[in-house]
Amino acid sequence: MKDNQQELFPVVDELGNILGSITRGQAHDGSKVLHPVVHLHVFNSQGALYLQKRPEWKDIQPGKWDTAVGGHVDFGENVEMALHREVREELGIEQFTPEALGTYVFEGPRERELVYVHKTVYDEPIRPSQEELDGGRFWTPQEIAQSMGKGIFTPNFEDEYRRFFGEALATS
Repeated sequence: MKDNQQELFPVVDELGNILGSITRGQAHDGSKVLHPVVHLHVFNSQGALYLQKRPEWKDIQPGKWDTAVGGHVDFGENVEMALHREVREELGIEQFTPEALGTYVFEGPRERELVYVHKTVYDEPIRPSQEELDGGRFWTPQEIAQSMGKGIFTPNFEDEYRRFFGEALATS
């Protein structure tokens, strides 16, 4: 399986204003054109965090553990629509209450993204997509702390976890 390189994404400025469109292939070709993505951190009521395992066929960070849900905003979608679509596609979750945490610009070796970060607490069964993911599981704060910096997680997950949950990491 491969990502659709012709899929259209909006081009945005750092405030999220739409400036045009770009294909997935162009967004990940090293041009670093800013495009929006949504992330959802899924906690259970015991405080563990669900992470997805990225499949080996992904063009960015294959085989690494990452945020429970991460996906691009398609051209013509708003952030809320994209978040609900991605959560349904990746985890099979239809009903959840997202809490917006903030936005930031992530820049990797091949891409530049305006990341809209959300979290939710969810205790129902999670059904990770067999087409899009190589599974997933809940991680305790201690497991996450012990695995940071060891190449297990995507760099953007590690950065985002420290940015939004750093105090929890320091006290676990």
